Amino acid sequence: MHYIDDPELAYVIQRYRECHDFYHCITDMPVSVEYELALKFFEFAHFGLPMAGISAAFGHLRLDWNKRNALFRDYVPWALRCGASAKPLIAVYWEERWEQNVEEMKREFGIWDPPPPDWSKIVALSEAKKAKKRKAAVLVAQQQHPNELPASS
Repeated sequence: MHYIDDPELAYVIQRYRECHDFYHCITDMPVSVEYELALKFFEFAHFGLPMAGISAAFGHLRLDWNKRNALFRDYVPWALRCGASAKPLIAVYWEERWEQNVEEMKREFGIWDPPPPDWSKIVALSEAKKAKKRKAAVLVAQQQHPNELPASS
């Protein structure tokens, strides 16, 4: 961490970054924009790091309304409660726990499962919205240039 002058603080931040993927595993969060944001809310509640808070505060703006609604309805409440109450994760030597059962670790650290993912419904709604926009764009183009484009079916 070459932007942090204090070597001890630089180590803590470096360790946080190195352990991020373990946090995905222990919280059952796959890798996607939506789950990444849910994990950022968890990390902010757990570690109180400003960079996690900034990601959580502004990252959701990249999502469409349906995904943002699901994030705040289903995952943010879990992330804030679970992250705030879990035992400290920054000092865990994950590298020494390869053989340990994940469910056992979750109990040890006070982490419970997030709501079951139902992004398929949200993605379907987003795809339908995109298809509707594409169809509207084709209709507008046909009206503007009736002799240049084939009729849509």
